[in-house]
Amino acid sequence: MKGKTKPRRRRALLTLLLGLLLAAGTIAAVAGSLQGQTGEGGSTSQPGASAASGEAAGQQDPTPAAQREEYRAVWLTYLEYQQMDLSSEAAFRSQIATAFDQIKALGANTVIAHVRPFGDALYDSALFPWSHLITGTQGQGAGYDPLTVMIEEAHSRALRFEALVNPYRVRGSATMPAELAEENPAALFAADPDRADWVVAQGAGLYYNPAIPEVRALIVDGVREICENYEVDGIQFDDYFYPEGADDSFDQAAYDRLAQGQDRADWRRENVNALVRDTYAAIKEIDPEISYGISPQGNNDNNYNIQYSDVALWMEQGGYVDYVMPQIYWGFDYRTAGGQEQFAFENCLAGWLALPRAAGVKLYVGLGAYRIGVGDGGSNPQDEWFSGENLARQVAALRAAGADGYALYSYRWLFGTDQPAAAPEAAALTRVNQETTNS
Repeated sequence: MKGKTKPRRRRALLTLLLGLLLAAGTIAAVAGSLQGQTGEGGSTSQPGASAASGEAAGQQDPTPAAQREEYRAVWLTYLEYQQMDLSSEAAFRSQIATAFDQIKALGANTVIAHVRPFGDALYDSALFPWSHLITGTQGQGAGYDPLTVMIEEAHSRALRFEALVNPYRVRGSATMPAELAEENPAALFAADPDRADWVVAQGAGLYYNPAIPEVRALIVDGVREICENYEVDGIQFDDYFYPEGADDSFDQAAYDRLAQGQDRADWRRENVNALVRDTYAAIKEIDPEISYGISPQGNNDNNYNIQYSDVALWMEQGGYVDYVMPQIYWGFDYRTAGGQEQFAFENCLAGWLALPRAAGVKLYVGLGAYRIGVGDGGSNPQDEWFSGENLARQVAALRAAGADGYALYSYRWLFGTDQPAAAPEAAALTRVNQETTNS
């Protein structure tokens, strides 16, 4: 990883220069006011700005500069990697180049790519073993760095690159991955009687215990390693916090040792809050221009009560995130089996937009491209998901409502599928993006 910190230093210098220019602008504004040349109140308004954003008149937007345009992203996940050849740099680079060309042509400006899906790494890490997705064996690399390849290919196309991290997930199932590398921190913890509860099983999955301070430090150090050694534009956490179905036995030993009598649910939420705060602070210490966001479930009750993630708190208070991206994967017509419509796209979006936000905290929307030609599972007719334009309609609706951007889950459902409606959906998205770009 030699030499990879040099661009980061260059960006820090640019940030310093920007600060000096802003300071100069402030001085000029004060001078103008002394001459009676300011407008009323000296503030400007932005069309479509949400009243819930918490941005007071004259208050500077702390959002990283690269995110002040509409955010248009596509996720590239471990599921996409499973369809690729990662055995050599040449093969991987060719496939990534094709994918990024298609993402760019869609009108997107950001790629969100998995770099640590299972407590392992698709980059050269001193903390985590090489991902099994590269060679089939965790801990075994292929002689190149997939993250370096992706950043190079993204930036050569003027695409932002955000690194997607699953903070707690070590194993998603009995075969994902089948074996942990000997040097995997989770394997080392499990083999140590004094640290055995630092990793906890839930069904066939294996997770780092969110209650353990040393575990949080490991996760934060992993993010710090990425930000210091790679020219990423952002870090995103996926929506896996406490695993669904975790009963009291999941963290009983840690609760007895650390909770000091707190309500278990509140204690769990504060464990996650601490990780989110610490991660934000670490990123901003390295480079304030690196964005940090989280993509939670679209059902915020599940976030709060099942995964113990207090997303509303992160949005309302500064020092947690730059953005939240709820996964609103339902259609306009969605109804539950009982006929309820609170999760229909526009209703769910309105609920998220109504939540208070600290200055500079953006609301992006995760859209379910995987629903194309399949449907959203509601009791409603599914025609909209076969129309070839449903995602484009959702983009238009979220823009009209005042959201700040969107991401599409995920690449393969637009470009790696034989669903007849996929190509028309991609074409419709391209048109709706071109309309905004040219307006």
